[in-house]
Amino acid sequence: METTLVFDRVWKRFRRGAVHDSLRELIPSVARRLSGQKRPELEERDFWALTDISFEVKPAEVLGIIGGNGAGKSTTLKILNELMEPTKGRVHSEGKIGSLIEVSAGFHQDLTGRQNVFLQGAIMGMRKAEVKQKFDDIVEFAGIAEFIDTPVKRYSSGMNARLGFSIAAHLEPDVLIIDEVLAVGDYAFQQRAFGKIKKMATGGIPVVLVSHQLDRIAELCTKVILLEKGVVKASGTAAHCINEYLHPPEDQQMEAHNHTGIRFEGLKSLNGLAISSGEQLSLSLTGRSLNESYPMGWQLAFHVTQEISGSELHSVQSPQRGVLLPLAKHFEHRIDLQMNVMPGNYIVGVVLWDTETNQHVLHGPRVKVEVLDRLAFWGSHQLNSNWTEIV
Repeated sequence: METTLVFDRVWKRFRRGAVHDSLRELIPSVARRLSGQKRPELEERDFWALTDISFEVKPAEVLGIIGGNGAGKSTTLKILNELMEPTKGRVHSEGKIGSLIEVSAGFHQDLTGRQNVFLQGAIMGMRKAEVKQKFDDIVEFAGIAEFIDTPVKRYSSGMNARLGFSIAAHLEPDVLIIDEVLAVGDYAFQQRAFGKIKKMATGGIPVVLVSHQLDRIAELCTKVILLEKGVVKASGTAAHCINEYLHPPEDQQMEAHNHTGIRFEGLKSLNGLAISSGEQLSLSLTGRSLNESYPMGWQLAFHVTQEISGSELHSVQSPQRGVLLPLAKHFEHRIDLQMNVMPGNYIVGVVLWDTETNQHVLHGPRVKVEVLDRLAFWGSHQLNSNWTEIV
């Protein structure tokens, strides 16, 4: 019987600023249970990381899950991998789940690459004979044959990632779950990794793919869901959901009728909407704070994303630059950043961010900036290189 992955009306509740399952929280819970007192569905410090999420992935279907930081993607993956239980709802699948997630996280640093291949294979449910049969392919794909008997603590991060990916990719799972492993290693390995994943994804099993690389999502996925603050904001084709993610309606961006106490007025470039690669971009953010205090963890933050791919290049919270959330006043902030990036279109956006829940509270304004070619180069970063002949 072919395996279908079902995520049925799943909710997940967390608590702000608390260590879950601690003894301090366990005792009141047990006391309530013994006394017959029911715990409220959502207490003051609780929040829903996922709210009534449903999807189904049939054989040969590839579901893409996209969304910004704090959208609920990681929580969804942990529930899919049975690393945590949902508060409500159910998840159902049969057979072995293969996960390409944090591919080198389980390596024992004092063991050699060879020993870690067998250890990881056992952890992933592979028999020793199966690991032996696939060992040469794993090592060849990772490209680290000359270092296979060296302790992995002496590996570079790229070598660790390549070996971890190669082990995971040589499973033969009934369901495949992939999280941000399309960016491991150098460019050449990324291409090989993408080809391997594409082959696995089109092999007739249900596949779930989470990635910020929207071009990969568009190429691989037969359907997509867009998550925002634990809620499905859009579902359907990759093109539809990617467009909703990159270009939300203006009323969604500003959320003018919000109850946060922060009113964003605008974000504008002080040196135009087209600058040369390598030049400084200066922005003015204006707004009004209505409250004398805000919940702990609320901060202003801005992020820079590439328009075509949606890849996040840079993000920072205002306290990291010495600016706190304004209290009960009109505010104007200046943001300066060096656009050492390749030519193209970029989106700079501002949000009100909650560090306690790792989610945005309020979308702010955004501007699109075109970066023009000034000094030609290849790669992803403008280093303003200078090359002269000394006569």
